[in-house]
Parts: sequence; C-alpha cells; structure tokens
Amino acid sequence: MLAILLGRLSSPALTFAQNGTGAPPVMTRDADGQVTVRAVRVDTPPRIDGVLDDPLYQTLAPITGFVQQDPNEGQPATEPTFVWIMFDAHNIYIGARCRDSHPSRIVANDMRRDGRNVSQNDNLSIIFDTFHDRRNGYEFLINAIGGAWDTQVTDERDSNRDWNTVWIPRSRRDEQGWTVEMAIPFRSLRYRGSGPQVWGINIRRNVRWKNELSYLSPVPRLYGARGILRLSQAATLIGLEAPSALLNLEVKPYAVANLKSDRAAVPPVNNHVAKNAGFDAKYAVTPSLTADFTLRTDFAQVEDDDQQVNLTRFNLLFPEKRDFFLEGQGTFAFGGVTTTPPTGGTTAPPVNTPVLFFSRRIGLSGSREVPIDAGARLTGKAGRYSIGLLDIETDDNAAVREPRTNFAVVRLKRDILRRSYVGAIATRRAPAAVGPAVAGNEVYGLDANISPLTNLNLVGYFARTRTPTLRGDDRSYRARFDYDADLVGLQVERLAVGRHFNPEIGFMRRTDFTENLVQLRLSRRPHAFAGIRKLNFEGAFDYLENGRGRLENRQARAGVRTDMHNGDAWGVSYSDDYEFLPVPLVLGGLRVPTGTYSAPTLRANYTLGTQRKASGDMSVARGGFYGGTRTDVGYRGRAELTMRLSIEPGISVTRASTPWGDLTATLLTARTTFSFTPRMLTAALVQFNSTTHLFTTNVRYRWEYRPGSELFVVYSDGRDTLSAGAPLLLNRGLTLKLTRLFRL
Repeated sequence: MLAILLGRLSSPALTFAQNGTGAPPVMTRDADGQVTVRAVRVDTPPRIDGVLDDPLYQTLAPITGFVQQDPNEGQPATEPTFVWIMFDAHNIYIGARCRDSHPSRIVANDMRRDGRNVSQNDNLSIIFDTFHDRRNGYEFLINAIGGAWDTQVTDERDSNRDWNTVWIPRSRRDEQGWTVEMAIPFRSLRYRGSGPQVWGINIRRNVRWKNELSYLSPVPRLYGARGILRLSQAATLIGLEAPSALLNLEVKPYAVANLKSDRAAVPPVNNHVAKNAGFDAKYAVTPSLTADFTLRTDFAQVEDDDQQVNLTRFNLLFPEKRDFFLEGQGTFAFGGVTTTPPTGGTTAPPVNTPVLFFSRRIGLSGSREVPIDAGARLTGKAGRYSIGLLDIETDDNAAVREPRTNFAVVRLKRDILRRSYVGAIATRRAPAAVGPAVAGNEVYGLDANISPLTNLNLVGYFARTRTPTLRGDDRSYRARFDYDADLVGLQVERLAVGRHFNPEIGFMRRTDFTENLVQLRLSRRPHAFAGIRKLNFEGAFDYLENGRGRLENRQARAGVRTDMHNGDAWGVSYSDDYEFLPVPLVLGGLRVPTGTYSAPTLRANYTLGTQRKASGDMSVARGGFYGGTRTDVGYRGRAELTMRLSIEPGISVTRASTPWGDLTATLLTARTTFSFTPRMLTAALVQFNSTTHLFTTNVRYRWEYRPGSELFVVYSDGRDTLSAGAPLLLNRGLTLKLTRLFRL
C-alpha cells in the first residue's frame, strides 16, 4: 500500500498530500503554483540514523511533486523525492526518500562536514525563512554519504557557509537510491517568538549524474543552484509550534596548549610551551536577537590561508575563517559587497569596491596574530530591522607594533518593499592606525538595495571616513544597475573612492579613483548542438581614472562560456588592457618604470565536472605584460581515490619576459583529506610559493566528538627555500585544543 501511495503522490497533477490519519493535508499547491506545506507534531520522534524504518513514515503522508529547474524548466522531476517534516517540543525533524533509477551512478565523494565538494555531489538541501521576511534564512544540506553543511543566508544573495550550528544529519544509500534524516533543534535557529509559526521553506534536489536540479517550490532556472537562496520564491510552512525559551544560553569553554618555535621573532623563540583558556558564550536576548561574548579568544585550530601570487600593485583579499566572526557576517555587509564568494561559485566581490567592515582587520596584523582580550556582538532581527553591533578589545603586540586597540561597528538595516532595504553603518578604531595615538578612525555610511522586479537590482551607497591626519577627499560612493535574466544580463556601475578615504576596519584594493563599468551577457539554450546546455556571450568595458582625471586603467573584454549537459564547462575570452603606472613597480625582483602599458590577452579554460573521479579547472592564457609577454598555465582540482580519501592538487605557473628582465612565479598546493566519519577527519595542506620563497605545511585532525564540541590537533611549519641545502625552518608549531559546548 505504501508503494501505491508513493506512486500516486509522484503524479504532477496531484494538488495535495493527505495524511492517512484524516488530519489536514501536509501539502497544497494552488492554481498559480504557490505551495504550502504543513509540519506534523509527533509524540515519538524518529531515530536519526538515516534509515526510514520508524512507524511514523508508514502513517504520515510525504511531501512530493518536485519541479525541475534545469534542464527542463517547469517539468516534473525525473527522479521522485518524498519528504516528511515533523517536530516535537525540542526539534524539527526532516526525513526524505531520494529515489534514483540508477543508484550505481550516484555521485558522492565527500563526507566532510563543510566539505567544499559536498554541494557538487548528489544532495538534498532545505532552507527555512524563520522570520518569513522572504529574504533571510538558514540552509541545511546533506549528500548521499553524510557530508553536510549549514549556511546562513542574508538578503537572498549572501550565503555564509562558514556559519555553523548544532544539528544532526544522517544519510544512507540503498537499492532504491538514498535516504536522509535530520534533527534541527529549535534553539539552533532564530525566529520571531514562541507558539504557532509561519515560515518560508524550500527544498532542492541535485541529481548530479544527470545534472538535474529540482525544487519543491519552483525557482526560475536563471538562478541555478543558488536559487535555493531566493526565499521570495519559497513555499510557506505552517503547523510548527516553537517552544518558549527558558535561559537559552550556550557556553563553550576551551583549553589549548602549544609548542612553538619562531625564528623570525625578536628575540627568536625556540620550543616555547604555552597554554591558554577562555570561552565563547551565546545568549538569546529574544528568539530573534542573539548576544555573543568572547574572552581570551583563540583561533589556533584555523587552517592556514591559501597562498596567492600577486603580480599587481594592489592588495590581495584573504577570506575570514575564524568562527567568532562568521555568524551574522551577512548582516554587516555594506553597499552590496560581501567578502565571501557565493556558495559553489567562483565569482569574487567587485575587486575595487571598498569593504567598510572586514573582520580580518581584528586580531591579525599581516599573518601574525594579535591577542583578543574580549569582545561582544549583538545580531538579529527586531521587527523589520536587522541589527548588528560589535565591540572587540585587542591586546598590544610589540613584535608587530600593534598597541591595545578597540574596534566598534554598528550596522542597521530596514526592510522595505518585498525584497529591498535601506541601511546605515558606523565603525570606529581607536587608536587609529594613521595619526596620533589618542585619536580614532571613524567611518559613516548609508546604503540601499532596491529590487523592484525579480530580475532587477539597484544598489548604492555613500560613505565618509574621518582620520586624524587626513583632511578632505574622504568620500566614496557607488551606484549599480543590475538586470540578470536567464537570456540577458546587463550591469552598469559607477564607483568613486577619494584619495583620503580610509576605512581602517575595512579592506581597499586601491584609492583615489573613479570607475565606470558596463557588462553585457547574451545567453542561448541551443537544441541543435548535442551536449550543450547553455551558451553565454559576454562583453564588458571598464574605464578608471584617478582623482586628477588621468586615465589609469581601461579594459575591453569579450568571451564565450559554454555549460555542458554533463556538468563540464569551457570558455574562451579576449581582453585588451591599458594601464598607467604612476610610480615604479617592483615585481619579484623586476623594477618596472613609470609609464603606460598595453596588454592584449587571450584566455581559455575548461572545467571537468564533479561527476568525474578527477575534476577541476584548467586554464591557459597568453598576452602582454609591462612591455613584454606573459604566459599563465593553471590547474586546481580534486581526485577521488576512495569515498574517504581525496587529494586536491593545484598548480599555477606564470612566465613573463619584459625589457626589465624575466620572471617566473610558481604556486603549488596539495590538500589531502581522509574522513574517518563525517565528523572526524585528518587534512594536510602543503603549499609552495616561489615569489615569497615559502614552503608551508599544515596538518589538522578534527573530531566533533559531540555536536558543537571538538578536539583539534594541529601541526604547522614554514620554511625558506632560498637557503642553501634543505629549506631553512622559519617557524613551527604543535597545538592541542579542546572545546566543550554546554546548552543551558
């Protein structure tokens, strides 16, 4: 009988799923396609083991009727999915049956918690819009072998995959496909208050071997896999009853011990033993506002930064990896700019747009740590307002000439219309990095993000800074028009940054310029070419002047990008670059004089989809380089050796020949990961950068021995390859760190 029921529920003509108990339906779909689903209260919760053998799966009707987004938009999913949503006084429970006509073809090769490749496997993702504001939410994703991640979503576009909360995901493969179970505690989420709830919800299924995406509530295919973030397209979830909070306090103490050598320090340190202890705490002021506190914060367990080769005159941006700064990160984003690339994508933030609050300015000076004494943060919602408050106090560090410093940030956003907001930000660093020790650096800004239509976005900001020794020309503004439909895309932007615009808790690539940018994309989905899913023809023109009206950069570029049905992709592009160097530039020992330079460049790349045992991005480029020529060859990918063992190699080689000399820059990386279970792994990252003559090793063992509580063992060292004979040891460390989460 159950098989007959499930077969009927998979029919696209079905408009509701009725509980066998005679209770109200668990799903309805009206004539306009709007979906409403109902959660069911259970007295006996399911056992979370990934196996759907609990009696309630026999008595409760599932939610089904998923609709394709790609490749055949609007058609029923070719592989049926059945979902159960339940709850009790403590948790929300999700059960799912993901049927597959060829279970042997399921792509599942990453079981790490927060693994980079999890989203590129066969997976199921569920997102909750707990405030039903159709813009913010929490996403939970799991693949067919238990690899999982959790994501905090802000304004339908900023996805913070480094955000972590407490939940239990499990999955199992079988002869019918694979199954899922999740338990998500109410206290792991933020919502309006106790009692009956109305939330937004959507569920996405990725059948990777078919390269097919389907959703419970249809999402236009122009959004692709990131359509799960489009909460304005989500279904409505009713029936939930959230518990009233008691103390709702989390305390996470830690203890850490390390053995460290640093021969670059003054004086040098050799086998120094140190120990430390502190804690983080989280308190729900209201169900929708959370206060965080930290004392003697330690980030010894964080993996090393991925090294980068810099052959420009501008600063590089490294992402934030420290847990305390990751939750609520999207709340502090300003002016339509985020420092976190989209999930599963490669698009970086607009490279020239200032980031007014960049948390890596706190507790770090270059690659060296600055001790954090204490800090507090308040984030969340109050009605139609999003609130972000942050205050951090760092200790002094004589080795990097950093005095004791206070960092403060205030961020406020007001929801308007259906998917828009206006906001303000203020930051202060005291003392300022530039100027007398008694004065502070301050930043004030107003921004807006207006989305009057589904495909149209208008973004803008105006900001000023105040620095003790810098007067005048301290403003910046941005205005951007963004139309992004499936077959046509158009972006027009103007950005200006003053000579003395100086956000000292932010990030800036360059100052003193005005930039005008136009980008156009035309896409087609040809049916006459077998294997091709989508063709993208792209063109752009970028024009940048300094504050005195002198042209510094101009770029015209055009290209074609092709997405294949099997998940591969390739592209070819041509660009013509002009650059004026106002001062001489030193690159890897070369001294390039002041002057104007042209650099026409041809690029090609091919991406091997993750359905393959070996996947990744291959690229090659040939063009001009400061009066000479430049050739770039690169590969960054992943090789699946077993379900538990993988290697992620990377190589980038640049060779340049100029009138001022020749240059070769090589970057080699290898990340090897062995997953004992989804919550226990060992990972080794080895890197060599010829431009800095640095060879680094970072080996991490991580065991989440209970949800939210972890044990880390970390070994790292750095060596100078310029020395004669074996590379000279610069620094080395061995760290043991234990954390324990208490939920009160």
